[in-house]
Amino acid sequence: MIEWEPLGTGARPVPQPVATPLVWAGAGVGALVLVALLNTVVGPDRPELALSALSLLAAVLGLCARFTAAPGTALLCWLFLNGFAIPPAGVLTWAGHRDTTWLACLFAAALIGTALARLVHARAAYRSMAPGHARSDTTAGDGLHDS
Repeated sequence: MIEWEPLGTGARPVPQPVATPLVWAGAGVGALVLVALLNTVVGPDRPELALSALSLLAAVLGLCARFTAAPGTALLCWLFLNGFAIPPAGVLTWAGHRDTTWLACLFAAALIGTALARLVHARAAYRSMAPGHARSDTTAGDGLHDS
């Protein structure tokens, strides 16, 4: 009789985060595409919608990034938000309270995404090593557990 055995036995490794420059490239391209799409579909007079979309992008990018990538991700998203989602397009401005709040929101979204990913990976690693799980690399009659 054929018995199927899984190829991977033991604890599964926690996935490595994506390199920071690659995350930043994704933030730049993603923010450009999102802002261009929103400006085309809705118009440039809706910065709250653009902030929501860019915060979601920062959180999604945070799922595969290191914590050190969060400030750069937030800054890149804010640059596209400030430069192209607020009239006049192509001009960077600084409106103290508003832009500080937007940067904080984007930074928090990136940190939340990264923290959520770390929590999910740590939980999965813990569950794979928990004593309640039977190891598949030993069989019942191998004599290891008989006394």
